[in-house]
Amino acid sequence: MRTIKLGTSALEVPVVAVGCMRINSLTKTDAEKFVQAALEEGANFFDHADIYGGGECESIFAEAIHMNDDVRENVILQSKCGIRKGMFDFSKEHILEAVDGSLRRLKTDYLDVLLLHRPDALVEPEEVAEAFDILEQAGKVRYFGVSNQKPMQIELLKRYVRQPLVANQLQLSITNATMISNGINVNMENDAAIDRDGSVLDYCRLHDITVQPWSPFQYGFFEGVFLNNDKFKELNQKIDEIAARYGVSNTTIAIAWLLRHPAKMQPIIGTMNIGRLRDSCKASDIHLTREEWYEIYRAAGNILP
Repeated sequence: MRTIKLGTSALEVPVVAVGCMRINSLTKTDAEKFVQAALEEGANFFDHADIYGGGECESIFAEAIHMNDDVRENVILQSKCGIRKGMFDFSKEHILEAVDGSLRRLKTDYLDVLLLHRPDALVEPEEVAEAFDILEQAGKVRYFGVSNQKPMQIELLKRYVRQPLVANQLQLSITNATMISNGINVNMENDAAIDRDGSVLDYCRLHDITVQPWSPFQYGFFEGVFLNNDKFKELNQKIDEIAARYGVSNTTIAIAWLLRHPAKMQPIIGTMNIGRLRDSCKASDIHLTREEWYEIYRAAGNILP
C-alpha cells in the first residue's frame, strides 16, 4: 500500500488506517482473520482508544494479532485518551494512567502515536506538556497528536508542549465535508460558508499535521452510512458510475475521494468486514480526476458558489 509521512514525524504510514473501535463485535477467530487480512493489505497502522469497549478492544486486538516483540516491530499502534464517563480529562494524572492502561492491554512497551481524544474545556496545557515529556522520556510514546481540535486549541497546546503534534483526527466524509465546503464558499451568504472549525484543514496543511478522517462512510453524527442509502440516490448513482469506470467498488471510490485531496490525509476505516476493508485499501491505487472529485462533491448536495 502507498505510504505517507505522518506529520513531521519519521513514521511512514499506510494511507489507510484500521480503526479498532468495533473489534469487540467479532469472535476471537474472526478478529484474528480480520487483523491478518489488514496486514496482508499492508494496512499495519491500527487506531485505538482507551474507551473503545471500555478498554476491551485493545485487549482483543492484542490477542488477535498474537502480540510479541516480532509482531510489534511490524505494526504501528496509535491510541487516544482523554474521554471519561461524563467528562473530558487532559490532566497529567489521567494521561499517564490512561497510557499505562493502553500499554498493558495492547501488550506492548510503547505507543507509536498518542492522540488527545476530545478537547477538554478545563485543559491546563502545562500539565499536558509535563505528561508528554514523561511519556517520551520513558519511551512509552514516540509521537503525539490531537483529535477533534481546531487551530486555536492546537496553538494553545503548542505554546507549552515541546513535541510536534503530528496528527489531528477529524470527522470527514463526502457527506460531512464542512471543513472543505467553508473554504469553497468564502464570503457567501449560505450555510456552506459557515466556518465551524477555524479553517482547520488549511491550518493542518500549513503546519504539516496529518488529518485522519474518522467515519469516512457516515453521514450526520453516526446516523448511518451514505453508501447504498436511498437518502443519497444522486450521490450513489455518481459513485457507482465512477466505480464502474475504474472496476472497483463504491467503498473504494468513497475512500479514493478523501485520498484525492492534496492534504495527504489518512482515513481511519472502522469496518470489521474483511471485504470492505480490502475494498478500502484498494483506494490507495486510485487517483480520481479533478472532474470526478467535484462531480462526487456536488452529487452529495454540496454547493459551488
